[in-house]
Amino acid sequence: MNLVKQLGQFPDEKRKEYFRTLSNYRDGKFQNILITPALLEGESMTKALLGSLRKIENAFPRTALPFVATDLKNLRPDENVMVWFGHSSYFIQTDGRRFLIDPVFSGNASPMPGSVKAFQGADYYKPEHMPDIDYLLISHDHWDHLDYKTVQALKNKVGVVICGLGTGQHFEYWGWSPEKIIEKNWWESIDLAEGFTITLTPARHFSGRLLNRNISLWTSFVLKTPSKNLYLGGDSGYGNHFTEVGEKYGPFDLAVMECGQYNAKWPYIHSLPEEIIKEVKELKAKNFIPVHHSKFKLAQHSWYEPLELVSQYAEESHQPITLPVIGEKVNLDKLEQTIWKKWWKEYI
Repeated sequence: MNLVKQLGQFPDEKRKEYFRTLSNYRDGKFQNILITPALLEGESMTKALLGSLRKIENAFPRTALPFVATDLKNLRPDENVMVWFGHSSYFIQTDGRRFLIDPVFSGNASPMPGSVKAFQGADYYKPEHMPDIDYLLISHDHWDHLDYKTVQALKNKVGVVICGLGTGQHFEYWGWSPEKIIEKNWWESIDLAEGFTITLTPARHFSGRLLNRNISLWTSFVLKTPSKNLYLGGDSGYGNHFTEVGEKYGPFDLAVMECGQYNAKWPYIHSLPEEIIKEVKELKAKNFIPVHHSKFKLAQHSWYEPLELVSQYAEESHQPITLPVIGEKVNLDKLEQTIWKKWWKEYI
């Protein structure tokens, strides 16, 4: 496959001309609300790379992980469900509309063939399993969230792409019609249909598919439907934006929180497990599901550590948590009535 094509494309001059009028764009790059170093003070990229080569116990599951083969094409139209596909990929059907978020179904999360491979059992779902999708949401353009092979295979199934500013350039470069792409800045809303609104909200992270960082915007989403209010969190470190989003758009029925691929050496761009509960509380979320784990090894922790820790902290804080197996249907109408098993315990 052509690596150059997979890289995508820098925003064109027309886009950049508009970006330069924005308060969160400076010196040719989008900016976080808070100063956000890539690494902890005193750390170097060389040390971080060397640390990433250190062998970690249980970094990969010893056996295939469990999954449920849900027939997404034959869901009842009145079912309000979420289905998680491992890592940060998931599907939501609510009030008759279908949303697909950050799908990565190609088997790896890297431009280099055979690298960052999906765990056994975590890669059941493929583009052909997807029904027609009304809205494809992309939180940012990192390889583990925007996968060229996957989105190209889904092109004829997707009605509209919704993403942060600049990310749409990749889709246009890959042959998608500009009419199918909606790019917005933080705090901007899109009225999708009667009773359906998506608002792009801040995240504390970065973007980039190779060396050039932050030329497109990273984001989280607030999805308001006739019956639900959902927070769809992109990759983010802890910051004051959680409180602001909670005050403006909460309370939420469910928050989808990135939890995994963290490290004490980069605490500003990925939340640590002990920070997740605080974020959920600040969002005013009644329930949450931790994602960004159990499919790819991208950090130096055991594959199950994010689940083990965040579920423990949730219990200690009396915070309801949702813990499905890959592919398992989460009934969005009965979140509080479901008791979730700690499924990973059987695979440690």
